[in-house]
Amino acid sequence: MFEQAFKNIDDILHKDAGCTSELDYTEQTSWLLFLKYLDALEQEKAVEAQLEGKYYLYILDPEYRWERWAAPKTANGQIDHNSALTGDDLKDFVNTKLFPYLHGFKQKAEGPDTIQYKIGEIFGELKNRIQSGYNLREVLEIVDGLRFGTQTEKHELSHLYEVKIRNMGNAGRNGGEYYTPRPLIRAMIKVVNPHIGQRIYDGAVGSAGFLCEAFDYLSSQPNLTTRQQETLQKHTFYGKEKKSLAYVIAIMNMILHGIEAPNIIHTNTLTENLSDIQDKDRFDIVLANPPFGGKERKEVQQNFPIKTGETAFLFLQHFIKILKAGGHGAVVIKNTFLSNSDNASVSLRKLLLESCNLHTVLDCPSGTFQGAGVKTVVLFFTKGAPTRKVWYYQLEPGRNMGKTNPLADADLAEFIELQKTFADSPKSWSLNMADIDRSSYDLSVKNPNGAQDVAFRSPQEILNEIAALDAESAQVLAVIRGLL
Repeated sequence: MFEQAFKNIDDILHKDAGCTSELDYTEQTSWLLFLKYLDALEQEKAVEAQLEGKYYLYILDPEYRWERWAAPKTANGQIDHNSALTGDDLKDFVNTKLFPYLHGFKQKAEGPDTIQYKIGEIFGELKNRIQSGYNLREVLEIVDGLRFGTQTEKHELSHLYEVKIRNMGNAGRNGGEYYTPRPLIRAMIKVVNPHIGQRIYDGAVGSAGFLCEAFDYLSSQPNLTTRQQETLQKHTFYGKEKKSLAYVIAIMNMILHGIEAPNIIHTNTLTENLSDIQDKDRFDIVLANPPFGGKERKEVQQNFPIKTGETAFLFLQHFIKILKAGGHGAVVIKNTFLSNSDNASVSLRKLLLESCNLHTVLDCPSGTFQGAGVKTVVLFFTKGAPTRKVWYYQLEPGRNMGKTNPLADADLAEFIELQKTFADSPKSWSLNMADIDRSSYDLSVKNPNGAQDVAFRSPQEILNEIAALDAESAQVLAVIRGLL
């Protein structure tokens, strides 16, 4: 049911002049889902209050509640088309009344960790792109049919929303930066092995894939107490995101996974000066795939001891600084980080190796990130003690990966198992820091246990073979002509 509903929504948006790509479809679906979820949450809390003999104070005024403007019903529960807004009336209400009203919650909220603040943030960042009020009416009636009542329903909706995010990542227009393959995230989480009570952080949160998967990992543990569940809801997952669309998607994704008021802040993480980070600001675990290839302005670079325009290198400095002593990090970065010879790269590798125990490097193959040809590695490190030995694992699924053949959990099973003991294998090996070049801190070590390098022929040898084959072909042709 849900899958067909999402498809029907996309089909309608595809026809609308205001929506031109998968990114637009996801954005518009997100704010509609959010309001439907908010209505379901309010109804649930109102029923709970009534059962306890209490009065529930609704967040939204009557005029702006879902049942009034989006889906007014007749006595038999059907959409009341006589009172339901449609066409230009609906579009004007949404654009000139609903969105400004919802944006106003940001100023009224008690703090950024409240659902009221999230409402204000989301509707200050987005706008309704659906130009036809008739298309919007059709979409509203589909969304109204979705239910958030049971865990099974929420799980199915969250799964389908993840599919939308993945499709958006494949759609171009920088959509790929929002999506990290979930099997890779799950493997990173298993290696880091978080515990309830630890605070988990992603300063480049994107679609919140790391936080959602970490929530699933921790919430699936058996026999959780009420206090542990509250800890997971309110005091475990934290993120920051610069881009408006990603921020909204992150909020919606976490809500669908079961976190009512996600601790996600809409801000540029890199504008925070590293020297301002105090002990109270630090986290136990960092899980992240920061954007790479960006060029940060000089004033942003001034916030960091190692000056560089490379966005990912600034994020790595931020992550090292914001980890508690003894805290664990797992960060995706371009594999050129291991060997770049510029001053910033060398200084950053030196900082990482001297302030943290870089215990594991996972070398990912091309095609791991769909739509992106860059090769990446995952750095696993613990803050507080210098690196003595680095264990490498070269991930080789044995096939070409891409959109139709993506990374799977099974591809990472051997890595997770071998990493527990840092075992050598045909795909894994270790490097002692005593053997590293202290002038370059180069970490790009070839696999000593893998297949030996193939001895390539010289250009002259290849040319000689081509000439011989040409001569042979000429003889064959001469024989054929003689027979004709």
